[in-house]
Amino acid sequence: MPEKRTKDRRIQKTEALLREALGALVREKSYEEIVVKEILNRANVGRSTFYTHFADKDELLLSCIHDMLRSAQPGGRGRATAKPQEHLVWFSLPIFEHIERHRQTGQATMEPRGRRAVHEHLQHAIAELIQVEVRTALRRSSRTAWHASPDLLVRWIASTFVVVLN
Repeated sequence: MPEKRTKDRRIQKTEALLREALGALVREKSYEEIVVKEILNRANVGRSTFYTHFADKDELLLSCIHDMLRSAQPGGRGRATAKPQEHLVWFSLPIFEHIERHRQTGQATMEPRGRRAVHEHLQHAIAELIQVEVRTALRRSSRTAWHASPDLLVRWIASTFVVVLN
């Protein structure tokens, strides 16, 4: 996942405001209907500031997803003893927990088209996140029965998760 080094607090605050604004808007209306101006108004951030941080609302959405996954990524949370297959789906429980937290507060509602757009971005982010782990797992695997490419396995895991999520 991108953005490994620590950012200035002002940058972190601005990006957090933009992520929160998009999150609130996605719960109110379809993702496709949201325009950058609405995000700016909700976050009380200027247009040039937005474009300093993000190219468009899709990049902001990916940032939201990456932020959520980064905050949930275990720093060893059960991974040392986990089976190799479990390393490939570590993200699933934190995502379900995130959804459940929002469901309990009444913030989990999302218009179907908006949900579809968010899930497409989530699928992309998950694929990006697990790509290295899938390649490592396949290299370590003593089985020779797996003849599919690592990219195919990454796409299968990510898309299957999104299907289950739906």
